[in-house]
Amino acid sequence: MSSVRKRSLQVTALFAGLSLFLAGCTDQVMLGWLPTERGLTNQVDRVIDLWNVSWIVLFIIGIITWILIIWAAVVYRRRKGQSGTPAQLRYNMPIETFYTIVPLILVLGLFAFTARDQAIIEEPLPDPDVSIEVYGKRWAWDFNYLSEDVYFSGIQAQELPEGPIDAASLPTLYLPVDAKVEIKVESRDVIHSFWIVDFLYKKDMIPARTNYWYFIPQKEGVYRGKCAELCGEYHSLMLFNVEVVSQAEFDQQMQALRDQGNIGRLGAEYNVLQNLPGTDARAEGE
Repeated sequence: MSSVRKRSLQVTALFAGLSLFLAGCTDQVMLGWLPTERGLTNQVDRVIDLWNVSWIVLFIIGIITWILIIWAAVVYRRRKGQSGTPAQLRYNMPIETFYTIVPLILVLGLFAFTARDQAIIEEPLPDPDVSIEVYGKRWAWDFNYLSEDVYFSGIQAQELPEGPIDAASLPTLYLPVDAKVEIKVESRDVIHSFWIVDFLYKKDMIPARTNYWYFIPQKEGVYRGKCAELCGEYHSLMLFNVEVVSQAEFDQQMQALRDQGNIGRLGAEYNVLQNLPGTDARAEGE
């Protein structure tokens, strides 16, 4: 078989394999195996695209690296009858320049795109429709709907005797669909992390410090939430749900909290740590 024909068969096989791979891409593959779907918030698609581009680039680099390693191992292997030590080279300036500059460009590129997207995600939304203050506490959550002047105080997930979690016991955070949301996150005791898994973003909750997260939920549904920072014995039970609902249903849920007498705000007076810098308790004692 001529070398030209052999090369043609190899190229054909390569394109056939690539076509089969692309044809077999499922929705989960297109999401980069992330636990979400496109369009849940105004930020999710940006995170998905950044993730997919990053792992595709790194996947290609990995393939090239393995090909070069295998090629070097095969081409420069010891042949039968050879003995002694191969000729040693002290350096090769072109190769050393290549493997210094190329990784530097890749790292700087990934950093630049990540910094760009993070800056856009962290940009505050002007005039938010809903302002919610979330307190993390061992091992549950308090939700203060500041714009509605009502609150919800949660408990940690309850384990049933047969094993699974009692879903009805999970705290639920209600958000109106297509509304500009401001989440203000704080901690009552130790470091926690407020993570809505399907929204592909989380915010650290640090004692005596306030962080903010702005986004627009765009699809109604029930989504998972949890603490993403190891915070003690029952960290795994620090779960919650997020329900994105219509404005009418959101108003009904807020009225239900008023009917229960949950009017006002569960503020910093319930924090376990009252002697941190910047707290009123410390200032009064000085």
